[in-house]
Amino acid sequence: MYPLFFYPIHKERIWGGQKLADKYSRKLEYEKTGESWEIACHENGMGIIQNGPLKGMSLIQAISKHGEELLGSAVYNEDYKKFPLLIKILDAADALSVQVHPDDNYANIYEDGELGKTEMWYIIDAKPGSKLVYGVKENCDKESFRESIEEGNLETCLHELEVKAGDVLFIPAGLVHAIGEGILICEIQQNSDTTYRVYDWNRVDENGQKRQLHINQAMDVIDFHNKPEGSLPGLKITELGGERVLYIATDYFAMDELKVDGMMDLELDGKRFQTLTCIDGQGCIDYGDGKEYISAGSSCLLPASLSQIALSGNGTFIRSWIPYKIHIIRLLEEHGYSKSDMAVIPSLSEML
Repeated sequence: MYPLFFYPIHKERIWGGQKLADKYSRKLEYEKTGESWEIACHENGMGIIQNGPLKGMSLIQAISKHGEELLGSAVYNEDYKKFPLLIKILDAADALSVQVHPDDNYANIYEDGELGKTEMWYIIDAKPGSKLVYGVKENCDKESFRESIEEGNLETCLHELEVKAGDVLFIPAGLVHAIGEGILICEIQQNSDTTYRVYDWNRVDENGQKRQLHINQAMDVIDFHNKPEGSLPGLKITELGGERVLYIATDYFAMDELKVDGMMDLELDGKRFQTLTCIDGQGCIDYGDGKEYISAGSSCLLPASLSQIALSGNGTFIRSWIPYKIHIIRLLEEHGYSKSDMAVIPSLSEML
């Protein structure tokens, strides 16, 4: 096994643009490229390996052939049904629709066995003053929300948040949200493509048609009690070769930011794969049997069987994996964090 890179899957969206070409020198098929699926194993987008002996093989084929070696025993076991994550880069040249995602239970029943969709956003770039929708206002409940939809003034219910590069936002299933104009995002999410649009700013496509809305489903799944405050603070860990900031540790994924300036050791426990996305700069992944280079705007999957990896270079990287929360708690305790400190990590507080 070795670090796996994939051909990105570009998706045309009404709100997309050319930022992936401008920032990362991508060759784009569409004028309005809104999404790039970086690591994907879904029926709506399947990653194809672009390097090494497995070049040309799809991710689902690689899993079929190298299941536990690739994903790890904690992921590829008797409960395994599908690859758990989907890694994207989103370019919002225009605002996205106001939307919400279902949880696992709802999606399983009403979306033909699909997973729910809990996700997070890492703001790669944002023009000055950029805002996004992040939940509903304090005085908004289910009744007032539906009334605002019917009256055509949903904006009065939406909580807006100004963001900048480096901000990290957690979007659990049930949270109303919308990416605003001029924002470039790295998104880590459950492997699902289910979105319920509530409001689309009255936009029409090239044929003058409005996009489909899913108001009834959205009203079923919106969590009106979740009132998030803003960007996550994270917990910082200084390591040889750089700095690590842990932001999220849910049942679905953990995520940290790696600021590498030199050489940083990335330990895998042999039971869980990891993903790595380079936000800026560049690096070299030394995995014992060889080296792979990772540059800004690219992502790779680190197979679970690669127990020790050295990441050298100078840059910012986003890492994700399926966590064992006890290990994360112990790590944070070793670095002097109290249980009250750890409460800033979404869902970790459930175990404290």
